[in-house]
Amino acid sequence: MIVLFAKLLMGHALADFALQSDSMAKGKNRNRMVDLSIVPPGQKYQVSWQYWLSAHALIHGMAVWLITGNIYIGFYEICCHWVIDFGKCESWYGIHEDQTAHIVCKILWSIL
Repeated sequence: MIVLFAKLLMGHALADFALQSDSMAKGKNRNRMVDLSIVPPGQKYQVSWQYWLSAHALIHGMAVWLITGNIYIGFYEICCHWVIDFGKCESWYGIHEDQTAHIVCKILWSIL
């Protein structure tokens, strides 16, 4: 269980930091101000935060699935990661609580 938890924690660090681009980190927050000057001429701005947040959660779910070999736990990770990050983007809590909640999920996945 300790080895599995360590792998999940490393996978989390990879997916939450190394694989999360600046565009994704900004784009997943529906409250972030949009720079309309970057919208190509002739195109309308379209809301895309839900795609960025979902893609980020899917990356986490894939990492958990690959590490645990269990697609259901990967799906639980997608759902939990999406909700946790949404709450952080809404300023319901900060980065420390966000990361703590993610680690608690990894503990739970290790137990399951």
